[in-house]
Amino acid sequence: QVPFGTEIEGMNILGLVLFALVLGVALKKLGQEGEDLIRFFNSFNEATMVLVTWIMWYVPIGIMFLVGSKIVEMEDIVLLVTSLGKYIFASILGHVIHGGIILPLIYFAATRQNPYQHPHVLCFVSPCSGSSSATLPSMIKCIEENNRVDKRIS
Repeated sequence: QVPFGTEIEGMNILGLVLFALVLGVALKKLGQEGEDLIRFFNSFNEATMVLVTWIMWYVPIGIMFLVGSKIVEMEDIVLLVTSLGKYIFASILGHVIHGGIILPLIYFAATRQNPYQHPHVLCFVSPCSGSSSATLPSMIKCIEENNRVDKRIS
């Protein structure tokens, strides 16, 4: 059966993106009158980045207590430690292979430059290990400060 528009659940992301693009063009077209709203959205973006940074600093403490409570409830700690050790080893090995071999090879194939002379390219490994909303502020800061990319572009 073919779903109809009323049967599909979830957000209309495409509509939201299109609305944001059209609103941005309209505000820019307004000139000076639209600058106030543009400044508001820029300030709102900066405040959101500060909040995300705070969350990035305090969430590990909460996660530590959540994991700690589950560890205390476990009966066989040796099994936990060996399983966790295997997982950590596999995760680190995967990140080393991906960030140290695969990504540099892709960068070299695309640019014919030594990727290890441009370590900021390897910053794109970080979204693999965490939420992109959590790594985005640090990536933007890295791009703006270290590579002197214009704030509007980053």
